[in-house]
Amino acid sequence: MKQKTIERQFSIEGIGLHTGENVSLLVRPAPPGTGITFIRKDIDGSPAIRADIDCLLDVEKFPRRSSISNGNIHIHTIEHLMSAIYGLGIDNLIVEITGNECPGLDGSALIFAQKFMESGIVEQDEPKNFFRIKEPVYISDNSSHIVALPSETLRISYTLDYPNSFINSQYASFEINPDFYVKEISPARTFCLEEEVEKLKMLGLGKGSDFNNTVVIGEKGVINNRFRFPNEPVRHKICDLIGDLALLGMPLKAHIIGIRSGHTLNTKLVKNLKSAFHREKISAVYTPASGIEKRKPVLETEDIEKIIPHRYPFLLVDRIIELEEDKRVIGIKNISVNEWFFQGHFPGRPVMPGVLIVEAIAQVAGVLMLSKKENQGKLAFFMSIEQAKFRRAVRPGDQLVLKVEVSRLKSRVGQVHGKAFVNDKVACEAVLMFALVEG
Repeated sequence: MKQKTIERQFSIEGIGLHTGENVSLLVRPAPPGTGITFIRKDIDGSPAIRADIDCLLDVEKFPRRSSISNGNIHIHTIEHLMSAIYGLGIDNLIVEITGNECPGLDGSALIFAQKFMESGIVEQDEPKNFFRIKEPVYISDNSSHIVALPSETLRISYTLDYPNSFINSQYASFEINPDFYVKEISPARTFCLEEEVEKLKMLGLGKGSDFNNTVVIGEKGVINNRFRFPNEPVRHKICDLIGDLALLGMPLKAHIIGIRSGHTLNTKLVKNLKSAFHREKISAVYTPASGIEKRKPVLETEDIEKIIPHRYPFLLVDRIIELEEDKRVIGIKNISVNEWFFQGHFPGRPVMPGVLIVEAIAQVAGVLMLSKKENQGKLAFFMSIEQAKFRRAVRPGDQLVLKVEVSRLKSRVGQVHGKAFVNDKVACEAVLMFALVEG
């Protein structure tokens, strides 16, 4: 199966459900491997923000929606747009937005889906990569649960439960494909109970909501509106869940079962699925006995030394396992007790200096930038380090997985967002700016 994008660009505008501000989108085709990328056109020099779980804002701080950020610039309430993209099997798009929240339109994903179909959905030359889970993944929080089970297709089963309310309990289970999605899932609108309205307003939410774009459910039924389906609320929960699954960054083959789950639990599941995906990629390189076909690293140490000038004892990347030119790179650094810096940092309790973790991220970024033909022979010098955070100690025996994504890359300047993981937990992250100069 091939990757897909749209044939023609389209624009759409409307009011944000929570901000109440008018916003417009220009949705453009994108090359294979781009993914779904947002750009804030109302902010000069705004870097691209990838619609990916790694860019997710804290759902508990920004409730009842899914939002992404590059650290300084936010885009809120992307779930309906992302649901339409994922439901229709689209892989690559550039979304230019003039505000910080996607338009709410009629409160569903239907208008987005119709726009995509009108613009024409076309296949591209590159194959589509699916993630098929091999073991169950389970997340629970009090009375809310979500689980992903192995499956050959994407099926979603959901139980909604609002005891002592008009909707009470609803259940639905669907196999998701584009035709079914458009007809049976995308028209389902966002909803809330009448008793929740004032609480949402006190939180500063729902400024753009009204009876036309939000199904308000009172004690006796829907207020000033009517359901599009008898079980529209549970269908909308599935619509939102599909939008959150889109943040995995690749189509998924799994049976997802949700019970009273919302954006918080949904996105925790996606984070766990992303971690499982990276564990499989790394084990494919390092542990062929696991039954996963061994995959040769993209670059070995001797290949890396042909690209960047660093040498022992200051070469801090052992292998590159993924490299997408102008987009992203993943490197590996195995931390041995024999590392030179452990002699003095600290005797009796060896801890890798944080500045060297940042340096390892920078070297992986350097491989990405200097591997381009036009940059060969150049040097990458630091211009700035921003938003550096250190979240856990790195000790002997750890393996650093160094993931770098490009925010901006020009002929002489590059900006990247890098993260160092240990056991799927972020140890360090930072935004780095480089200058490319002749060697």
